[in-house]
Amino acid sequence: MLLSDFQFVLPENLIAQQPLEKRESSRMLVVDRASRSLRNEEFLHFPDYLNKGDVLVLNNTKVFPARLWGKSETGAGIEIFLVEEIEDKVWLTLARPARRLHPGKKIFFGDVLSAEVIEKTANGKIIVNFQADGDFREALQEIGKTPLPPYIKRDKEQDETDRERYQTVYAKKSGAIAAPTAGLHFTPQIMDEIRGRGVEIVEITLHVGYGTFEPVRVSELSEHKVSPERFEIEETAAEILNKAKKGARRIVAVGTTTARALESVVSKHGKFTAGKSLADITVKPGYRFLAVDALLTNFHLPQSSLLVLVSTFGGHELIMDSYKHAVISGYRFYSYGDCMLIV
Repeated sequence: MLLSDFQFVLPENLIAQQPLEKRESSRMLVVDRASRSLRNEEFLHFPDYLNKGDVLVLNNTKVFPARLWGKSETGAGIEIFLVEEIEDKVWLTLARPARRLHPGKKIFFGDVLSAEVIEKTANGKIIVNFQADGDFREALQEIGKTPLPPYIKRDKEQDETDRERYQTVYAKKSGAIAAPTAGLHFTPQIMDEIRGRGVEIVEITLHVGYGTFEPVRVSELSEHKVSPERFEIEETAAEILNKAKKGARRIVAVGTTTARALESVVSKHGKFTAGKSLADITVKPGYRFLAVDALLTNFHLPQSSLLVLVSTFGGHELIMDSYKHAVISGYRFYSYGDCMLIV
């Protein structure tokens, strides 16, 4: 298939700029693959779509403040977005304006943090070495800003509520540069209701990185490959998931990152295994899902690898029709937007 097969028209006013006052107030489009039907719902009723014995899988990664604004030695403004830690205090970054940054160039972030450019990579990324007056992680927490996607418009003095709302209520392990946004709708009360219905909840950890939202740069999807991302499944979680599969119970993934991690481990080992591994599969048309039976996900960008994954799970025609329905019905899109449950 072609990347152009995943294009759709999205009015700009449907791109959610702010989270709703209440997390659980978002709308939820329920897509039934068997009946090929669509139902407009509210996320508040998400537990109604779960059955006793289901296993709900969450990604408990925690977003860290990965966006930094600094100044060069000449006083010019520089924006740095942390992508991946290569070694202690050495980071692969995206920078603007990159043309000003050459090896040896220094960037200053207030009085407690600075960085020196080490290398400019072939694909335009910048490798920098940080120096901190004190603990680097503490300086980052103090100076860094929530790494919101570029379609959410904020100035440098962004709304501090983003620190809390661009984070799931079950986030535990710091390391993500983007939120697993399907999980943003959950509240502790919703979680309690789900458990009360006899649903088991397990957590895995995949630190969402640049590969998750990196643009697709090929026109023919057979040539597309998503960058690997590290994840971890603990022993107890693997045992619960394997028992569920053996008992033909549903595994419901919350988010595409969760789905990709689960599919990666099962496609390699034929079962869920504990430990650290790489989510290195690229889910695209022709892939057969082995681990996930139902998927909760937000609405994604046109021609993105996430939309390709979702449409592979739900069926291309059905999902693209679902997106058209969502646009006509005024659903809110992207990170702070509404969600879709594919059953």
